[in-house]
Amino acid sequence: MRKFLSVVVVLSLLLASLAVFAASAEAKTYTIATVVKLSGVGWFNRMEQGVAKFAQDTGHNAFQVGPEKADAALQVQIIEDLIAQKVDAICVVPFSVEALEPVLKKAMDKGIVVITHEAANQQNMHYDLEAFDNTAYGEEFIKVLAEYMNYEGEWAGFVGSFTSKSHNQWVDGAVAYAEKHFPKMKFIGKFEAYDDQQRAYEKTRELLKAYPNLKGIQGSASTDPAGAGLAVEELGLQDEVFVVGTSIPSVSGQYIKSGATKLIGFWDPADAGYAMNKLAVMVLEGQEIKEGLDLGVPGYNNLSLEGRVLTGQAWVHVTAENVDDYDF
Repeated sequence: MRKFLSVVVVLSLLLASLAVFAASAEAKTYTIATVVKLSGVGWFNRMEQGVAKFAQDTGHNAFQVGPEKADAALQVQIIEDLIAQKVDAICVVPFSVEALEPVLKKAMDKGIVVITHEAANQQNMHYDLEAFDNTAYGEEFIKVLAEYMNYEGEWAGFVGSFTSKSHNQWVDGAVAYAEKHFPKMKFIGKFEAYDDQQRAYEKTRELLKAYPNLKGIQGSASTDPAGAGLAVEELGLQDEVFVVGTSIPSVSGQYIKSGATKLIGFWDPADAGYAMNKLAVMVLEGQEIKEGLDLGVPGYNNLSLEGRVLTGQAWVHVTAENVDDYDF
């Protein structure tokens, strides 16, 4: 009887220990840093809202950091600091894919999960998360721009930098589509605006002076349609030069309303921030990442998977007709 009681006691203690262990595992909180290209601009301020909501919803220590200017070296330093802090995961929107390869490899070698966004060609990452197919997204812009330009004339593409992967994919997709479908349109080239509204403004004025027949601009950074729109507005060229591109209403809405910018496209940066963090936790927990993955975020609930790149269906187009429908 004593032996039986001893066994019961041991089993009870074992079960209690397992319960405590399970509860502990269940309550595991991760530290996840989201590193953006640039702090203090509307796009990434909105992304930070998504990161904060993820932290609030899940209890994980999720936060966002970024440099005060768009500079790959500053991003590298931030990631070095996060490695030293021994965070569990880093979600990053690279300013330069190539520049971040060594530091992201270092992070992965230290056991840190790395999730990228707008960086489908990043080598050192566990997964890259894209809001949509980048080529198709660029094609949609040129279709709209071509209609405004009456399918002829000179146009230019702005990118944050020549190493900003998604920006270049959007413009390249537009160029390829235009060459095939709009032979009377002439692409004068890609120009860097460094995710800086003032630089986009200055570059637009410079191009309009150098190319008096310029009729269209496709922007890629959220600041491009605003900077280009301001230049067009100041020069009174709303009916002669047409601006489209990626932005959000809080950044470019006033130029949409004035007619200086005709259309902006975007995906909600808050949703992207939330989805990246959700994906990071799934990887940390060893969950299966597969075709059709549902991250529980609009536009990211039936992801396609090619290699280590996950792609959603999350783009939105905004014109003067619906710009007031969005509060960010």
